[in-house]
Amino acid sequence: MTTYVALIRGIGPGDPRKSNESLRGVLESLGYDAVRSVISSGNVVFESDPDDPDAIGDRIEAAWPELRGFTATTIVRSREQLESLISHLPFGDLPHGRESYQLVTFFKHPVATHADPPADMALKVLGLVDGALCTVSDTTVTGTPDAMGWIQRTYTKELTSRTPLTLERILKKMG
Repeated sequence: MTTYVALIRGIGPGDPRKSNESLRGVLESLGYDAVRSVISSGNVVFESDPDDPDAIGDRIEAAWPELRGFTATTIVRSREQLESLISHLPFGDLPHGRESYQLVTFFKHPVATHADPPADMALKVLGLVDGALCTVSDTTVTGTPDAMGWIQRTYTKELTSRTPLTLERILKKMG
């Protein structure tokens, strides 16, 4: 068995169709094992026979409208993929917090290169690591920059982002 995480876009605790229990129920109905949630923002860890993570993501994504009545981009990564990504994150000693907000953005479809945001945006792109875009926002300069808006306009809306701290929590839950 391989351990995976489904990173689901646009999930929050306010909609009962998108609760952790509901999300887990969909993965369980699809036959995945050891299904468990990590915080209430669309992170579901599960086990399955080894398979292509993209194919698993497509299967789960196709189930949302049928089983829960919503659509949501779903990106799946194996434990090994997540471990590799975390070990190569380019944040260094830069702290993550209210003044220096780090994000790792996962894309449904690979992007080949990264673009630089406008100079006045207070957002720095640190690069692509294993296909994920690593950014840091300096919120002391202009408040919170519209990082997600810029990323969506520049790349695609078929993406989802997590902080490195959330990724560490997911990896811990993966065992």
